[in-house]
Amino acid sequence: MTSRRDFFQAAGLAGGAIAAAAVSRVAMAALPEPVIQTKPDTMAPLVPNTGRPYNPVVTLNGWTLPWRMNKGVKEFHLVAEPVVREFAPGFKGHLWGYNGQSPGPTIEVVEGDRVRIFVTNKLPEHTSVHWHGQRLPNGMDGVSGLNQPAIPVGKTFVYEFEARRPGTFMYHPHADEMTQMAMGMMGFWVTHPKEAHPLIDEVDRDFVFLLSAYDIDPGAYTPKIMTMLDFNIWSWNSRVFPGIDPLVVRKNDKVRIRFGNLTMTNHPIHLHGHEFLVTGTDGGPTPKTARQYEVTTDVAVGQMRQIDFVADEEGDWAFHCHKSHHTMNAMGHDVPTLIGVEHRDIVKKIAKVIPDYMVMGERGMADMAEMDMPLPDNTAKMMTGEGPFGSVEMGGMFSMLKVRKDQQPRDYTDPGWYQHPPGTVAYEWTGALPDPERFASEGGHSMKAQNMPTKEIEVQVRKPVMGNNGTAGGHEGMKH
Repeated sequence: MTSRRDFFQAAGLAGGAIAAAAVSRVAMAALPEPVIQTKPDTMAPLVPNTGRPYNPVVTLNGWTLPWRMNKGVKEFHLVAEPVVREFAPGFKGHLWGYNGQSPGPTIEVVEGDRVRIFVTNKLPEHTSVHWHGQRLPNGMDGVSGLNQPAIPVGKTFVYEFEARRPGTFMYHPHADEMTQMAMGMMGFWVTHPKEAHPLIDEVDRDFVFLLSAYDIDPGAYTPKIMTMLDFNIWSWNSRVFPGIDPLVVRKNDKVRIRFGNLTMTNHPIHLHGHEFLVTGTDGGPTPKTARQYEVTTDVAVGQMRQIDFVADEEGDWAFHCHKSHHTMNAMGHDVPTLIGVEHRDIVKKIAKVIPDYMVMGERGMADMAEMDMPLPDNTAKMMTGEGPFGSVEMGGMFSMLKVRKDQQPRDYTDPGWYQHPPGTVAYEWTGALPDPERFASEGGHSMKAQNMPTKEIEVQVRKPVMGNNGTAGGHEGMKH
């Protein structure tokens, strides 16, 4: 943690300006110490020692920002700054974030709390913070140019408002938003109910994370900020599998998982082994009459989802985005499909010129999880993760819900792999395979085809002949 004196000198705040709220010089002198965290580990929940009590959340591969009470106001200090985030062991990104991390720390408060957030800008350009989904005064909404001046480099602004309604929210910039969010600037916000709420149940474990996407070439460190659709790093809290921690719970725990989507596409989030209820969004708790049991829920761009379930089935259950290319790590978008193409002979010839050349994709992509082909220094395998029975062949937005009957309350340590009871694991059949029975109605067509050619025609397509000026010279290369 940086000392206050060093922080003031680094940020140039000895006589710094404070805007967006009326704060006296006495309050300026008492600017909260910024708390910095650089480890990508899942930190233990921050149990409140001041203010009203609540059951704290656990931020997946992240942490909760401490606060101080100042005359009944909860004061936080966010520092917007360049950070280095480890996506997975051996793979780091040069991002922008808050307090040493991307995403920034989770902010937890209680409904009715008066909140004051100091935001110091250590980025190379101006910024702001939008409190996504909050009810607050218009001048605190954080849209630079519309609601407030942008926070200049080296300056500190103050946001102050009441946390008016309980729920699941997030924060992110509303200044040069495309760049700053593409660089990883985001964080989670949870407002707990101040008393028993008819639509918000008490839970034993409460997990939170944000969905984010990046375009980082293998071997590179900095995201491409102009990418619109073709991202290659799909992450939860800026971590990719196998770098994402498991969600560890005790059998029969009531579990809540909250997640928000700050990517540029939707994500159908799927849980194995259990059914859940969607109990809330960033709009608030969902009415009980609108809830139905699901195993997959789609979260659109800019939305939050809160799901509740009872973890009553032991095991290591997959939990992931159901878009299959979102459970892979960095890969090219223009890789041709070579399934069924036999090209071992040509590989031998190519290997004489390119010794490290390897075939990929002629039998599917599962081989990629086992290949020892050289990788750039800073990247992760496309499909990876070693499980108790071999390669899991996953990446990106994938983790596990680990349910154990002997897991202690408030213990989030990884219990290791599940020990399956005898006779409960799929196994190889070594007996004879019977011939399949056929239905009499199988085959044929629903109606007779008409006006078909008398002979089969094979269509062959060749590349167009290039003209002298380098342009395509018509259709001479097409053969029928």
